Amino acid sequence: MKSPFELGMLICFGLSWPFAIYKSIKTKKTAGKSPVFLGVIALGYVFGICHKIIVLPDWVLLLYCANFLMVSFDIFLYFRYSRRDNHTP
Repeated sequence: MKSPFELGMLICFGLSWPFAIYKSIKTKKTAGKSPVFLGVIALGYVFGICHKIIVLPDWVLLLYCANFLMVSFDIFLYFRYSRRDNHTP
């Protein structure tokens, strides 16, 4: 049985990641971002994906995957722009 709370959490997080990604692309700065924090969030999504595959398969798996992809892209942007931040005087 699907939990409306799980669904609500994934939708809220899923709506917030595009704003974080947009800010990263627009400013090209890493200030306020933590790769460790982003990595822990991504790992949490991996656990959610595993749970949906092994224990309770349903369409909510797609939301976990979408969120994981967005966080992964934000991590990519962090490392791309952190090199730039380190070389700027």
